[in-house]
Amino acid sequence: MKTGILFTMVSALVITMAPPVMAQQDGLGRVTGLPLPRYISLKSKTANVRRGPSTSNQIDWIFAHRGMPLLVLAEYQEWFRVQDVDGEGGWVHTGLLSSIRTVLVQEDRLTLREAPRDSAAAVAVLEAGVIARMGECVPGWCEATVDGYNGWLRKDAIWGDDPE
Repeated sequence: MKTGILFTMVSALVITMAPPVMAQQDGLGRVTGLPLPRYISLKSKTANVRRGPSTSNQIDWIFAHRGMPLLVLAEYQEWFRVQDVDGEGGWVHTGLLSSIRTVLVQEDRLTLREAPRDSAAAVAVLEAGVIARMGECVPGWCEATVDGYNGWLRKDAIWGDDPE
């Protein structure tokens, strides 16, 4: 029983000892100089998600879907603190991440349309959980490519871009 208590105390200590650069108030990453938060994607097939920005930190879980969109919240050396669609996250090494923008379809049977309007012809119908490569966005819509199909998706039905 004492081991469990010790482990909890050590875990809490590790979390509070995270580097002070996590709070990047100026809205820019200290490593890249790019805006924070911002969206990226998972380049690797799998990625360890750690409690802190080092391989010595505990792995809390593993992201296991290439192309998954992620939100970058902080930067420290070669590590980004990221968050997924469910709000779960941690520190991931930058070598496992990509600047290629993707979005996650959140609405079942979402129509990919020829143009950014509800009346445009359907190109394909997508299931929830599909990952699409994102192109340009206009108010309310994002251009997307999925398995060779190109078209437009409603922003309120995807995750991986700011609603505005």
